[in-house]
Amino acid sequence: MNYIQSYYPPEDSTCFGCGYSNPQGLHVKSYWQDGEAVCRYTPGPEQTAYGRVVVYGGLLACLIDCHSVATAIAAAYAAEGRDIASLPRIAYVTGSLNVTYQAPTPLGPELALRAWVQEALPKKSLVVCELSAGGKVTVRGETMAVRAKWAA
Repeated sequence: MNYIQSYYPPEDSTCFGCGYSNPQGLHVKSYWQDGEAVCRYTPGPEQTAYGRVVVYGGLLACLIDCHSVATAIAAAYAAEGRDIASLPRIAYVTGSLNVTYQAPTPLGPELALRAWVQEALPKKSLVVCELSAGGKVTVRGETMAVRAKWAA
């Protein structure tokens, strides 16, 4: 199964968080399953904050941002009954991002992200994302994803 971001055109896939064309990026990979998107990511020791035992909050926000936008894209294709590889392309960008840190996210366990569209409007979608470590939700994000046009 291909991940959502693998369908982005190479010239548009330079995002630090999810761009596969960015050699220094995080390479976030989101998978569409049963009306929601899932992602797994394991932070490295260079991505820590306090005491080198918790994950840096900015990294967590980045993961939620990229995963949520991919969720909006996949949900829009699904709502239109189209394959994600079909043309014309559907694109979204971040309109707003609200991140709530519910507990420190420990370094070590693989992180699991789960996101879904809570409200879909013609030109924007509200996406909710939960990030878990060791089975416990530590961060929750709400992203207003805004539909955009591809430059090409």
